[in-house]
Amino acid sequence: MSLEVRRVVGQRVSPGKAVQSGRKMAKHIFVTGGVVSSLGKGLTAASLGMLLERMGLRIRLQKFDPYINVDPGTMSPYQHGEVYVLEDGSETDLDLGHYERFTNAPVTRECNYTTGQIYQAVIERERRGDYLGQTVQVIPHITDEIKRVIHQLATPDVDVVITEIGGTVGDIEGLPFLEAIRQFGLDVGRENCLYIHLTLIPYLKAAGEAKTKPTQHSVQKLREIGIQPDILICRTEVPLQESERAKIALFCNVEPEAVIEERDKEYTIYEVPLSLAEHGLPQLVARKLGLQGLQELDLSDWQELVRRAVHPRGTVTIAVVGKYVRHRDAYKSLYEALDHAGLAHEVRVIVRRVEAEEVEEKGADACLGGVDGILVPGGFGTRGTEGKVEAIRYAREQKIPFFGICLGMQCAVIEFARHVIGLTRASSTEFDPDALSPVICLMEEQRQVTMKGGSMRLGAYPCRIVPATRAAEAYGVSEVRERHRHRYEFNIAYRELFEKHGMLISGISPTGDLVEMVELRDHPWFVAVQFHPEFKSKPTAPHPLFKAFIAAALAYRQQRGIPQEVSQPLAE
Repeated sequence: MSLEVRRVVGQRVSPGKAVQSGRKMAKHIFVTGGVVSSLGKGLTAASLGMLLERMGLRIRLQKFDPYINVDPGTMSPYQHGEVYVLEDGSETDLDLGHYERFTNAPVTRECNYTTGQIYQAVIERERRGDYLGQTVQVIPHITDEIKRVIHQLATPDVDVVITEIGGTVGDIEGLPFLEAIRQFGLDVGRENCLYIHLTLIPYLKAAGEAKTKPTQHSVQKLREIGIQPDILICRTEVPLQESERAKIALFCNVEPEAVIEERDKEYTIYEVPLSLAEHGLPQLVARKLGLQGLQELDLSDWQELVRRAVHPRGTVTIAVVGKYVRHRDAYKSLYEALDHAGLAHEVRVIVRRVEAEEVEEKGADACLGGVDGILVPGGFGTRGTEGKVEAIRYAREQKIPFFGICLGMQCAVIEFARHVIGLTRASSTEFDPDALSPVICLMEEQRQVTMKGGSMRLGAYPCRIVPATRAAEAYGVSEVRERHRHRYEFNIAYRELFEKHGMLISGISPTGDLVEMVELRDHPWFVAVQFHPEFKSKPTAPHPLFKAFIAAALAYRQQRGIPQEVSQPLAE
């Protein structure tokens, strides 16, 4: 029996008021978290999605963020971490990066909603008079909107929708989402809905034992809301004993086999799906949702990835000179892309995180000496930019492989203008509105242009690759699409001057007026890009530029006579 949701504008029709239709209904999995945040709900959801996908199911993934901001675009990286940009230009939570890296499921703006977006939609509807004078309330109007955006992913070509609820059970901000998914189980039928709760089993060294009480309390809180979890995934430092598993099952009202251990990973996050598969999670999910006729699970390529991570044949050290390096998640996708490239070359990438301001204070040699490559990532504002410029000058003069991304490219252009061309007052109008030589400026200062984000270029844009360049060698194609998140651009008026002095424009927009990539002719590997290639890298398909950068860093390391071999597995 299948169901189809019908809604009438101005009149509330519950998603539970459904009629028969001629199609199979998608199954729904909800992932919640308890005890503490940052347990890895996103990784767990992505890993489960990958496992189900490899069993032949068509999946979609979605995340709800309980904060009131409409999107994370204006939030500090120190509070929120990385802003992950999708192909369609949506600024989203970094967990959507996990979804894309682990699965082949399409990820679009419908895959990430915040409290701000939900309330905004309801208020706009109220202002139009769609509710016909009703008193607009959290229940039913907010919860109905949440259920509506869950249903919209359950298209005819989707078998399973996995929805992650951000935050922790007990947070006041998350209550409307939890209430909505409680109702959802009633609307679609419990046979079509599964609740997975991720929780913490802390290990007390003084007592020498793991404690299950926090998990019990977390599940109790969830049950008070009206949600009985079907599966518990327990984050733990130590193996879960059978007695502890039985105790958790008894007090949390789940089957013992539905208590899944998820131990901390020593080497790489790509161990997570292998661990979940080892403990039987995908088969358990399939049984509970009545999914039949599935393919045999083949994880041989992921096993090879983990083998390379655990037993690399060498190491390479990359300095990341950024403005937000104190917060690891601020450059999450970038670090993952470096790891992907390292796995492709069977080496461990050791990242030296360097504060750009530290380079300004101590000098480049003190901060960057001994590295095999230097990467300068994106960012906004003037803080630390002179440190980035100095780091780039060091990479250029010392012939160290260099990779610049977004602001990193802009700083590379400024550095070249000042120290090679001789434009000593070259700058960006972002840093100096009255710059004498504005080699970087706003797009609107060059031409009238309409972008997806107003004055910001957001999402995927085409880039034509110039033949016989490092870029062409890395990509192996003549045109690519890469994701952007920036306002300022290379000032095209300076193109001839830069190329005359040896900085080649190796990637450009089809219209010929937006510079996408630059590189140096007389340098072993010096490439800078205006876009964010890290957003399109996968562990099974490393981004070509990151792969080429690590290859150049390995060549530089070999040139200096530094041995590659390692005699034992490397810990994180």
